[in-house]
Amino acid sequence: MGLEDKVCIVTGGGSGIGRGAALLMAQNGAKIALVGRTASKVEAVKEEIEAAGSSALAFVFDVSDHEAAQQMAKDVIAAFGRIDVLVNNAGHSSANRRLLNMTPEEIRQVVDSNLIGTIFCTQAVVPFMLEAKTGTIINVSSVAAIQPGPFGGLAYGAAKAAVNNFTQFLNVDLLNTGVRASVIMPGEINTPILELRPVPPSAEARATMADVEDTSELICFIASLPQRANIPEVIIRPTMQRDVSKEIQSVT
Repeated sequence: MGLEDKVCIVTGGGSGIGRGAALLMAQNGAKIALVGRTASKVEAVKEEIEAAGSSALAFVFDVSDHEAAQQMAKDVIAAFGRIDVLVNNAGHSSANRRLLNMTPEEIRQVVDSNLIGTIFCTQAVVPFMLEAKTGTIINVSSVAAIQPGPFGGLAYGAAKAAVNNFTQFLNVDLLNTGVRASVIMPGEINTPILELRPVPPSAEARATMADVEDTSELICFIASLPQRANIPEVIIRPTMQRDVSKEIQSVT
């Protein structure tokens, strides 16, 4: 099917996996709508896409804002006339990650960005996909969803597990409508978010990890599949597994 002239929405599109996927989709002919909380970041990616000759929109809001998500979908339809792909990539973990030190505010923020935002953005675009009888939803989860622990943290792992469940729900709820859903579970990926860990991995450690380019290729592959086919879930992780026991001990 390819991505030529397809309209793709990417949340968390200002950096890391979201930025990489948006740029690669644009290189493959897609029109991109970027969503992020930091205006400077999404505007910068928008400018990169436009400088390369593709079309892009930038939206600045928190994905857990239901009304903003609904308005974004309407604005994309008004500008581009269709929505073919939604990449739910927005999300973050927290400074505190263990059961007894995560604050109520941290728990709510992590669940809001990773789970509630994924649901709200999906609710916003699916009516247009159903009308077109075609559409692809790609949810970016984490191996923390199936291998919980201190690295991801209490709320992050639980929220990502719920994202996996939500993806399965979509494929049942939207059965035979032409709308398909996939979930990607990355392991350690070399992105800027690694700097937020209590002990950021060294350059040598990062060199062994999967890269943003790898996840971007995977997202584009899933989005480019003929509509008759779907990949419900996939795990992508580094081939080489490193010893992280000392880093885990430092997680608060």
